[in-house]
Amino acid sequence: MIKLVFCLRRLPDLTREQFQTYWREEHAPLVRQQAAALGIRRYVQVHTMSEDRNRVLRRDRGGPESYDGVAELWYDDFDSIRASFSTPEGRAAAETLLADERKFIDLEQSPLFFADEHPVLG
Repeated sequence: MIKLVFCLRRLPDLTREQFQTYWREEHAPLVRQQAAALGIRRYVQVHTMSEDRNRVLRRDRGGPESYDGVAELWYDDFDSIRASFSTPEGRAAAETLLADERKFIDLEQSPLFFADEHPVLG
C-alpha cells in the first residue's frame, strides 16, 4: 500500500470551524462516492484542534502555523492509481473532487505527497 498525504490550509475567507465542517460533512461523502473509481482503499481526515491548544506547542518548539488538517488516502500501488486515471470514470471522479476542493482548500498553500508508512508503535 502507498499513502497520499495532503496537508490542508483553508481558504482565507473561512474560519477553521467552517473549513472543517465543510470538509467533514460535504467533501467526505463526495470522496466516499468517488473512491472506487479512483482506487482509494482508505481515507482518513485529521482535524487540527483549536489554535489555543496548539499555540503552546508552536511557541515552545519554534514551529510554523499549523495546518487546518491532514487528509490521508491509501492506494494499493502506483499501477492502480495510473489505471484509475486512465478511465473516463476515474478522470471524472478526480475532476469532481478537485472542483470541490477549490471551494474550501487553499491549494497553493496545501502540499501533498506520496509516502511510505513505517509504523513504530501500534
